[in-house]
Amino acid sequence: MHSTSTTIRTHRTSRAAKAAAAVAAGALALSLTACGGSDDDKSGGGDKSGGATASGSTVTLPKLNGAHLEVAAVWTGGEQKNFKQVLAEFEKRTGAQVTFVPAQDPIINFLGSKVAGGQPPDVALLPQPGAIKQAVDKGWAKPLGPEAQAQLAKNYSQGWQDIGKVDGKQYGAYYKAANKSLIWYNAKVFENAGASEPKTWKDLLTTAQTVYDSGVTPFSVGGADGWTLTDWFENVYLSQAGPEKYDQLAQHKIKWTDPSVKQALTTLAQIWSKKDYLAGGPQGALQTEFPVSVTQTFSGGDQPKAGMVFEGDFAQVNIGETKAKVGTDAKVFPFPAVGANAPVVSGGDAAVILKDSKAAQALVTFLASSDAATIQAKLGGYLSPNKNVPNSAYPNEVQRKIAQALIASGDNFRFDMSDQAPQAFGGTPGKGEWKDLQDFLKNPGDVAGTQAKLEKDAAAAYGNGS
Repeated sequence: MHSTSTTIRTHRTSRAAKAAAAVAAGALALSLTACGGSDDDKSGGGDKSGGATASGSTVTLPKLNGAHLEVAAVWTGGEQKNFKQVLAEFEKRTGAQVTFVPAQDPIINFLGSKVAGGQPPDVALLPQPGAIKQAVDKGWAKPLGPEAQAQLAKNYSQGWQDIGKVDGKQYGAYYKAANKSLIWYNAKVFENAGASEPKTWKDLLTTAQTVYDSGVTPFSVGGADGWTLTDWFENVYLSQAGPEKYDQLAQHKIKWTDPSVKQALTTLAQIWSKKDYLAGGPQGALQTEFPVSVTQTFSGGDQPKAGMVFEGDFAQVNIGETKAKVGTDAKVFPFPAVGANAPVVSGGDAAVILKDSKAAQALVTFLASSDAATIQAKLGGYLSPNKNVPNSAYPNEVQRKIAQALIASGDNFRFDMSDQAPQAFGGTPGKGEWKDLQDFLKNPGDVAGTQAKLEKDAAAAYGNGS
């Protein structure tokens, strides 16, 4: 996944990641059922004060008076603003000065130009394990020191530690996570239609038809951003093909021409081929950026442009731009089970050091602490894989339930597949998987042609088809 106006970036598991195979669908479904109204908010609610201060510190930081750091990330809008509050707390505690550097997609290309010019940022937030591996292979990334590793061991499950490793060494600290197996819906639309939250893919098709029969288009799809389409595919594929096949495809150990890919694309086409099920039809979807796909689902009173939108917990940032309240007007259910289990697909952004120094190590140590994550949790639109962030820090009941489910799943998740891939295949606008799935959205009858294009692009990106 990747970021757009007020959103995210998130994804992928490093090949070192060997998270457990089962999917924690039951816990997630249970925790999201009947999420009630919240008095607190939309995206940016909650305590604006910056949360934890030095007096409540769980991490010891050195004094860094006179140190200057640059931190690069692709975050924009509310995400960037909220992260800057975390950096301000680091400045307050250490005396260092930190400058946020807005990065562009794909971030590896952005960083490459900075490295070539002799001015890499000290720390970068990388949205893909594949990008972490590339940064290591290019000699840019520096291993994390003992203080940062101690925070990771204290605050993170083994699976979240492992996806920040390359060849057994810890290079990344996952500061931000995403639960990318959620479908948000307009509660008023469902109420008017008499629709219910689906548990299975078959149920989802029934719910979509019920919403359609009530006069509202069922789905809003942000197809202008190809990463949203990879997330659709990954949830269907993980649930239908299972975790083992998911891991094999993520590492290109099986080809995209495999029958399991055909099955997943054919399943996706049950929705994507119904033009009237997509706000604006396929062409409209391909011109809709992710933030708009969310806001148009919760704007327009009783006649929004769609009843449902699929994407992660971070959609709350965009819901907050409308008058809808998360938990009352905007509700959520887990991505329905296509196979035996409902999927749990996660993503995340890891802090990686590019210029090793006492100050850079201290910043990543801080970002790996529960102090830093608690500050941003209170600001909304954020989810941490840090198990020691108090659940009460999250500003609304829906977000608390989602956070609880992520932590409860332990290592029973799969990291976003396209973020595990080389960026040329899984993380570049207008290329590779993003472009191939956009073409499939335009022409969902061409399953075999789509598979062939995906395999050709994957083989080129991974090298020799392996």
